[in-house]
Amino acid sequence: MKACRHCRLITYDKKKERCDHCNSTDLSGDYSGIAVITNPEKSEIAKKLNINKKGHYALKVR
Repeated sequence: MKACRHCRLITYDKKKERCDHCNSTDLSGDYSGIAVITNPEKSEIAKKLNINKKGHYALKVR
């Protein structure tokens, strides 16, 4: 699993070289915490993390 350093989206495919959300190539396997966002329009956590798309997101990416 890797997390994007730009948008924090987690990808479960270890062979991926690009983020599915922002198309960044800056992925890291060093992250902590996971937030599962199912309804970003109504989620207070999504608003605080500035997330507008469904998915699994890392809380902190190093």
